[in-house]
Amino acid sequence: MEEQREPKVNEASKSCYLISDVWWFFAIAACVKLLLVPAYHSTDFEVHRHWLALTHSLPLAQWYFDESSPWTLDYPPFFAYFEWFLSSFAHFIDPQIVHLQKGLNYNSSTVVYFQRVTVILSDLCLLYGVYRLGRNLDSRRQKLIWMLVIWSPMLLIVDHLHFQYNGFLLGILLISLSYLEEGKDLMGGLFFAVLLCFKHLFAVAAPVYFVYLLRHYCWAGLVKGFGRLSMMGAVVVIVFAAAYGPFLFYGQMQQVISRLFPFGRGLCHAYWAPNFWVFYILLDKVFSFFLRKLGFNIPVPAASFTGGLVGDSSHFAVLPRITPVTTFILVLVALSPCLVKVWRDPRPGMITRWVAYAYMCGFLFGWHVHEKASLHFIIPLAILAVRSVDDGKHYFIISIVSCYSLFPLLLEAQEYPIKVLLLLLHSILMWLGFSAQSTNGTTSKATLEKKREDGFNIGWIEKSYLVGIIIVELWGQFLHPLLLGNKLPFLPLMLISIYCALGVIYSWIWQLKCIVRSC
Repeated sequence: MEEQREPKVNEASKSCYLISDVWWFFAIAACVKLLLVPAYHSTDFEVHRHWLALTHSLPLAQWYFDESSPWTLDYPPFFAYFEWFLSSFAHFIDPQIVHLQKGLNYNSSTVVYFQRVTVILSDLCLLYGVYRLGRNLDSRRQKLIWMLVIWSPMLLIVDHLHFQYNGFLLGILLISLSYLEEGKDLMGGLFFAVLLCFKHLFAVAAPVYFVYLLRHYCWAGLVKGFGRLSMMGAVVVIVFAAAYGPFLFYGQMQQVISRLFPFGRGLCHAYWAPNFWVFYILLDKVFSFFLRKLGFNIPVPAASFTGGLVGDSSHFAVLPRITPVTTFILVLVALSPCLVKVWRDPRPGMITRWVAYAYMCGFLFGWHVHEKASLHFIIPLAILAVRSVDDGKHYFIISIVSCYSLFPLLLEAQEYPIKVLLLLLHSILMWLGFSAQSTNGTTSKATLEKKREDGFNIGWIEKSYLVGIIIVELWGQFLHPLLLGNKLPFLPLMLISIYCALGVIYSWIWQLKCIVRSC
């Protein structure tokens, strides 16, 4: 009996130490986030404040019809319920926060601290997700994953400066992936369905989930397979009924869908995400420029490099117009090699790689992609980064590129040192962490030297590319104002988009090769 109890005691003790360690990582991150409370925040701050007011002040039947502010509700119902839940606390702290008219553009210290703290607390979901995914790894890899995810500079920039709730949503994704990696497919499907009812843009990975769950969970003979398919279907239907049922009852589904999928916004966001369409737009501009020089009457599209507003930027001067259907087909085509691999060999250990690749495809070829959507693949890739030296090298590059692509989100000069320091510190910690991992378990001095030579060391092409980021930044911050003054104000942002898009496409090709070659 004592021999049986001893492993259980050791296991419980190990679990306690693990939870204690991960809480320290979260506490340090929370302290940094609290220091950033008074810093810059974008219009997304007012968007979420208005949603607090909207869900608190209006009956549910009016949530998706309200137009008392430009920031109409365009997230799925679970997120609206989440805002409604937070609004109860907001009303208790400061009633003006949730006042539909008086609260417009309300920016007191009360609302700032309240909303900032809600983001920090919601990151507990991310903490649990990363804990679940790393709890069976050795101590060194666990701490490396916690550092990459919990201390992610991208999450600090997007959620705790710019202002959003991505950490909370990515936590749900990680929980789903952790269940799938453990072989608990029903729970993994449940959490993914919940995630889609919080934010529909995560649906890019739905084809991967569908094929994987069908092949790995439901493909088990006629009777057993049908039973499992029915069970999975019932779980998904119950989740979506809980989210959309009230709006279906009120006959508002068409209105809800029109809010969730506003295709009139155009192909690209105000600041171009570094994806495939950057090169398409640039090529159209180059063609139209030279054709005008040759005497052709080429009209100038209303949308331009200097537009700066969210509008229909899908009209081109020379190249064919891109529609939402076109981008949808391109995403599916890019995903198809992965889907074939999932069907042929549905391994739980590969699901995180497949999902990360799916979000990369959506980012590269999707419609009206925000630069912030790079978080959807960066966080899952952080989980993969500790599994091999090659994954670590790949993550080192793509995380730096993706973080740098977010720099234009922080416009004000006082935040410039913060974003530079965050990226530099992240790069240093990554290099030290991956270097330590590559020499883990080495005792012989000769073997240690050999591992250092063959271990974590990126190639000269990758090093040259990263040096290029420094050059692009020096141009935008110092050389452009000095040499060109106010001329071509769009050029620094355009260079960031184009240069970072090269890195994202490199990452996409690398991931595709890994998936195709995986045995």
